Amino acid sequence: MTSPTALCAGRVAVVTGAGRGLGRAHALALAAEGAKVVVNDLGVGLDGSGSGTGPAQQVVKEIRAAGGEAVAHNGDIATSEGAASLVAAALDSFGRLDTLVNNAGFLRDRMLVNLDEDDWDAVMRVHLKGHFLPLRHAAAHWRAEAKAGRAPAARVVNTSSGAGLLGSVGQGNYAAAKAGIVGLTLVAAAEMGRYGVQVNAIAPAARTRMTEATFAETMAAPGEGAFDAMAPENVSPLVVWLGSAASAGVSGRVFETEAGRITVMEGWRPGPTADKGARWTPAEAGEAVTGLLAAAETPQPVYGAS
Repeated sequence: MTSPTALCAGRVAVVTGAGRGLGRAHALALAAEGAKVVVNDLGVGLDGSGSGTGPAQQVVKEIRAAGGEAVAHNGDIATSEGAASLVAAALDSFGRLDTLVNNAGFLRDRMLVNLDEDDWDAVMRVHLKGHFLPLRHAAAHWRAEAKAGRAPAARVVNTSSGAGLLGSVGQGNYAAAKAGIVGLTLVAAAEMGRYGVQVNAIAPAARTRMTEATFAETMAAPGEGAFDAMAPENVSPLVVWLGSAASAGVSGRVFETEAGRITVMEGWRPGPTADKGARWTPAEAGEAVTGLLAAAETPQPVYGAS
């Protein structure tokens, strides 16, 4: 059933990795606010192995059962062909594309000395390349629309993580990929604003296949009747708003979101500075840095650090 606010009425949204967890919650929430949804999911396991059409088809059934419109897409969005077909699915099925939610991902956690090159490449591929390619193909479509005089009110919501903002022990590949997504978000927002495209990122915390085992105590469901702070559905309202025309003027931002909390994250900024006006000797540089660090704010700790 569509929400009375119908915040996304008339819009077409694509959500990657939408068969389970956060992606599923986003797809259902967008549909509830009136969006027609392309539900992408490759149906892989937690580590990216295997595939299957079931998860995406199940979410489509849920949306349709509630009176919404949706289609499934089972392509690999970390390939150019799969990403192009994702955009085409929206255009062929619904005649337009307004919102892209990049969410797909999986984990292959290892400490750095045990992290295989294949595990590094696989996580980089699904998270970072899997954000870049759908964004690149969607952006090309929106640029063409703008140049044809049909300026869109397009929205992109990328998915970073606290691991990408602060680091996370045992997740060097994942943290690096999620940090890269923040950089990609900032560049895309700067480049695509002239074409009517806004690009933002979220760093969510919720109970999903990727977190319920690793952070079992934190992610545990509460007793009956209590607020489920770690439910993925808590993150989706912000995604819906960022993906709607109502978010006009908001771009190039990163939001941390979990439970009932939304935080605007403020990234690297110049801190204490020393300028000699000439070349430092190593000893002088060390003395200067020691003083600067004493005046600087203490960094937030890396997740999992003792």
